[in-house]
Amino acid sequence: LRSYQDYKQLLEEDLDILIVCLTNDIAPEVTIAGLECGLHVFCEKPPGRDVRDIIRVIKVEKKYPKQKLMYGFNHRYHDSVIEALHIIQSNELGKVINLRGVYGKSQLITFNQSDWRTKREISGGGVLLDQGIHMVDLMRLFVGEFIDIYSFIENNHWNYDVEDNAYALMRTMDGKVAMLNSSATQWRHCFNLDINLEKGSLILGGILSGSKSYGAETLTVVYANPDNDQGDPKEIMTRYNVDPSWCAEIKEFCGCIIKNRPITSGTSDDALQTMKIVYKIYYADKKWRRIYDIKNPGDE
Repeated sequence: LRSYQDYKQLLEEDLDILIVCLTNDIAPEVTIAGLECGLHVFCEKPPGRDVRDIIRVIKVEKKYPKQKLMYGFNHRYHDSVIEALHIIQSNELGKVINLRGVYGKSQLITFNQSDWRTKREISGGGVLLDQGIHMVDLMRLFVGEFIDIYSFIENNHWNYDVEDNAYALMRTMDGKVAMLNSSATQWRHCFNLDINLEKGSLILGGILSGSKSYGAETLTVVYANPDNDQGDPKEIMTRYNVDPSWCAEIKEFCGCIIKNRPITSGTSDDALQTMKIVYKIYYADKKWRRIYDIKNPGDE
């Protein structure tokens, strides 16, 4: 196992694939360098500090159509999420009406991590860009793109120059409404996503993570019968005890390379659209927009 002080030294080696797990300020630069060296590239989320970063990457990606580029949104590969998506796509419970999601932890810096996430010049943003981006990505996965976004962004508790709370209300073109709270003041770590449909609900509770601090991962399927269930409908809960997401994600990436299949999940466009929503959430708060000179991502 070798280590390098400079990624350019690494790129001098005989490589096939580059996996980028770096701070947000340098991730786009290294992703671009990997593509220009003829490598397939897997980059962890977020793709950079802002929308401009991922746009830069996409411009280079288009020059190298034989290379595969995939972004790491591993929550898509959790079994609970896969089953929820299957139920939605099957139309078993009808169309989605609304979503409510909370993803929170107790600090911006947890488990003796480096403090780079609290420094805007390196990270580009706080808890929303770092962790809440997963919830944004899942909401996109389940209902598509959001066109109307309202928000409140705060950093009143930890007093860094990045957010410790983001509250967003969003609506798709066909009227599906999502409510989101991404928080670094959630003293008991929490992942919860309620999806209400015409004939029932899907409740994603807990998420298996490296920290094991977000509780048991479950999917509760609620079968609504409002005329007869007195508000206490039948429900079936499934608990998931293994996290296959990291392996499944990399397996999918490698499969696309070996079989020369296009990337279909975690594409650069997925990364772009998710980053645009994150920055629309920032931009929608007029005070936050003014203080941190947030540009309208629709103008990028």
